[in-house]
Amino acid sequence: MSQTDELLNAMVDIAQNPGVRLAAYAAEGRKAVGVFPYYVPEELAYAAGFVPFGIWGAQGTVREAGRYFPTFYCTIARMGLELALSGKLDGLSAVIMPSVCDTLRPLTQNFKSAKPELPLIFLAHPQNRKEGFGIAYAACEYRRVKAELERVADKEITDDSIAAAIRVYNENRAARREFVRLAGTHPRSVSPRGRAAALKSAYFMDKAEHTALLSRLNAALRALPAEEWAGVRVVTSGIVADSDGLLRVFEHCGVAIAADDVAHESRSFRADAPEACDPIESLALQFSAQTDDPLLYEPDLAHRGRHLVDLVRNSGARGVVFLMMQFCDPEELDYPNVKGSLDRAGIPSVAIGCDQQMRDFGQARTSIEAFADMLKTASCDV
Repeated sequence: MSQTDELLNAMVDIAQNPGVRLAAYAAEGRKAVGVFPYYVPEELAYAAGFVPFGIWGAQGTVREAGRYFPTFYCTIARMGLELALSGKLDGLSAVIMPSVCDTLRPLTQNFKSAKPELPLIFLAHPQNRKEGFGIAYAACEYRRVKAELERVADKEITDDSIAAAIRVYNENRAARREFVRLAGTHPRSVSPRGRAAALKSAYFMDKAEHTALLSRLNAALRALPAEEWAGVRVVTSGIVADSDGLLRVFEHCGVAIAADDVAHESRSFRADAPEACDPIESLALQFSAQTDDPLLYEPDLAHRGRHLVDLVRNSGARGVVFLMMQFCDPEELDYPNVKGSLDRAGIPSVAIGCDQQMRDFGQARTSIEAFADMLKTASCDV
């Protein structure tokens, strides 16, 4: 087994067994705080001595959470609550939950009602995040989150500890950006499932530990020559792209992921926090720098479309696969504008409906197979 395979397998094991990792931290005497999507300033929890632990819905069947949400709610929210009701979050000291969309807002309140014994720290981000007043509001919210974390941890979170956490997280973001670039040029060594696991494992690890592991993988990939690919390369876009069954369809159809515009992946580590200012304001400035996300206000409606066009051209991809989360209004409302930008640039795209309960991938396979064949034919015609 090559070093690349060995490291990827280790990350697959972590990504597929987060409960084992959580129990291991507990055995070491380390406490964890759950982090719901999106854009939670994990550095504050890290500075308090907690391990921030990602809660992005998981794959499975919604049972108990159905008492709190109708079936037409996004399954990322429903599965997050399902994890709590099934006891899988009982090892956490608290959870931090933002409210950047119309689904997450009621989730915060339903979570309080359904799981009152697990402290919930509510976080309200400003949509006008780039203006001075928006940055000031975010900083105010982060200071409140910091105070609530201090109560849970029963310790003060100092500016120095936040600044140190920012450095740890910036290093991890840089390592993940480097991995995305290297995975795009090594499609034979890094399969879609391996790529997803390497990125997903970061949500279940101390970020310094994940950086060390991922840096070894990056070094191994850098030592390899760029790899040719007989299939097609695409950019993926959506909220979550970690479904094992769906990624197996990509592999079956000879589709490699050259780059991504996925919230669970590259959107989450595009922007670093500046290290030369007040650490709370630094985190607020980092949020203000986030862009090209349907859940964030963007006055220039064509901006994300241009971003995707550039991503395709710069990564050597041939098209875009939209993984459309069922019942996600922001993604669906944004889709026509983005698809229009791709169409005008002559870039093919396809939209695949998905959710966290998806088990039958027959329709997805048919769509992706047809899309891959179309890209191959177009490539041969050039």
